Amino acid sequence: VHKVSTTVPIVMVGVPDPIGEGFAKSLSRPGGSITGLSNIVTEVSSKQLQLLHAAVPRLSLVGVLVNPGNPSDALILEQIQGAAYTRKIKVLAVEAGTATEIEAGFAAIVRNRAQAVIVAADAFFEVQCELIIRLATTHRLPSIFSSREMTEAGGLLSYGQDLALHYRRAAAYVDRILKGAAPGSLPIEQPTVLEFIINRKTARAIGIAIPAELELRADRVID
Repeated sequence: VHKVSTTVPIVMVGVPDPIGEGFAKSLSRPGGSITGLSNIVTEVSSKQLQLLHAAVPRLSLVGVLVNPGNPSDALILEQIQGAAYTRKIKVLAVEAGTATEIEAGFAAIVRNRAQAVIVAADAFFEVQCELIIRLATTHRLPSIFSSREMTEAGGLLSYGQDLALHYRRAAAYVDRILKGAAPGSLPIEQPTVLEFIINRKTARAIGIAIPAELELRADRVID
């Protein structure tokens, strides 16, 4: 959209690196026609590995589902690989950009005997939520996602920002711009609240016991 017009105001939602991708000069003063909200999915990915390791203490090989068409997923994978190295955990990266590739990816994860899976933050994976959760449950793979919605749908764990709140905040930007504010003068927001959610029902379905100390750290436990 920005390539088509540099004057039409654009409110972005969930862009991991607005400065690096050339959308803004800085978070405090974007300076152009784009403002809105960024996310921190890259930064929290190492924490996701930590939480998954706490749920699966004997974790030695973790599968990471990434979308090759999403530039931020490559950064997420790098963060996970760095965190995994310090914990002596091997990482199996699996690329998927279609439903068929998701199924093939899970087959590869199972074939290589990975004990858990991290699903990188990606809009396509959210659309394919039902398929991903069904595969993880069928293969009894503990999983962690970046959004609450995925855990509510049957994923085991999630750690990340509240996406619904994020989108509501975007509407406030639209309101201010329609009332005359210049996009370049509106600071880009980053999430300040992260939530950790456990689905105890899924834990029972795949046959794992979530440590009590990990449940105490959760913002919400789904029964």
